[in-house]
Amino acid sequence: MAKAHTVYLCLECGSTHERYMGRCPDCGTFNSLSEHKVKAEKPGNSTPRLTGEKSAAVPIGEVEAREEDRVSSGMGEVDRVLGGGLVPGSGILLSGEPGIGKSTLLLQLAHSVASATTRDQRFLYVTGEESAAQVRLRADRIGVADEQLWLLSECDLDAIEAQIKETSPAVVGIDSIQTVRWDDLPAGAGGVVQVREVTARLISLARREGFALLLVGHVTKDGSVAGPRTLEHMVDGVLQFEGERGNALRILRGLKNRFGSTEEVGIFEMRADGLHEVDNPSGLLLSDRSNASPGSATAAILEGTRPLLLEVQALVSPTAHGSPARKCSGIDSARLSMLAAVLEKRLGIPLGGCDIHANVVGGVKLRGTAGDLALAAALLSSFHDRPLPKDLVFAGEVGLLGEVRPVAGTRQRLEESARLGFNIACVAPGSLEDAGPKGMKVHEVPELAQLARRFVD
Repeated sequence: MAKAHTVYLCLECGSTHERYMGRCPDCGTFNSLSEHKVKAEKPGNSTPRLTGEKSAAVPIGEVEAREEDRVSSGMGEVDRVLGGGLVPGSGILLSGEPGIGKSTLLLQLAHSVASATTRDQRFLYVTGEESAAQVRLRADRIGVADEQLWLLSECDLDAIEAQIKETSPAVVGIDSIQTVRWDDLPAGAGGVVQVREVTARLISLARREGFALLLVGHVTKDGSVAGPRTLEHMVDGVLQFEGERGNALRILRGLKNRFGSTEEVGIFEMRADGLHEVDNPSGLLLSDRSNASPGSATAAILEGTRPLLLEVQALVSPTAHGSPARKCSGIDSARLSMLAAVLEKRLGIPLGGCDIHANVVGGVKLRGTAGDLALAAALLSSFHDRPLPKDLVFAGEVGLLGEVRPVAGTRQRLEESARLGFNIACVAPGSLEDAGPKGMKVHEVPELAQLARRFVD
């Protein structure tokens, strides 16, 4: 008969060791090993089988799975990112920086699910960071109230599981997973071991009981999800809620989705009464752009499959002293340095002795290479102190030789630009198979030198 034995558990990385050491050999943390007694398994005990699973293999065509079984969130932007709604038995991790609006999004999502008239759907909102009264005050502020929205202020895992079995909800939201603890583990709440084991138990319960599980997770300084890296592998989807402090725009991005595409994004605006879905994000981002100014250019990008127009601003000024500064917000600093080097090498513009500041208006991050042409045009415009036409939009990638390369979805980008009143487009040769949108004049520039001659010089 097996006996209980003692192991030493690292509270930082979760590794186990047979003897105590002052420094964990796996992660290198000092004084992180904690004594833990492993109980002997009783004969006959086995891992519980999930509801609906068979012990024998069956053809995949005989497995029942219907798209209509998804639980609609009631929020179009969230359903867009999820691929049509929440799948029963799935686990979704919602991450984001502190104060970005994760709890507000979860509470509004709870209200939308609970207030659905098509079916009786109960949402259990578990809060470990706030009291029930604090959540109620926030719910009153944003106008959230429904009989099918149940609230539980609890951090103990056993108590949470008991309430889930008693209330039988369709969706369970936990804010946040780092606050939930399992008393059988020696580690404190929020540690690697606790987060991993608590998540595993909750996901197993969700699959057995058939409810959708939403977990709010904290992020570290570098923007990754706090806790073990395996946490992202355990869940079925990872959603990242991002935005800039002091800016109202918020973007919900799918980093992982087993039931849909990760190419979709949801766009919201944070107001005093909560989050509002944005149907026309390009119009919102360009609403304050009234006059053409030197250093301003409009980039047509794709956020997922949605075209989005952004204003890219650049300021080029002679360096007063010391090394030239390269400061940017919403733009990859390496990309900015590369474009400055290309302009200096291929066009002979002396940017090596200039300070360069670049910014994307609205707090949106310029991802990928589709905004290269707009950024290069903004740098040229600022250096020569000559404004670009207000109704001019750019879409293209810039290479190290100064050539302009086409980007995917150019027609979709230009159609969105034409809808917003842009009449001139600057793209790479071969970007369009036929003529551009009606009423729009499309200029194809093979290299940056031609761009400078046509619009700046």
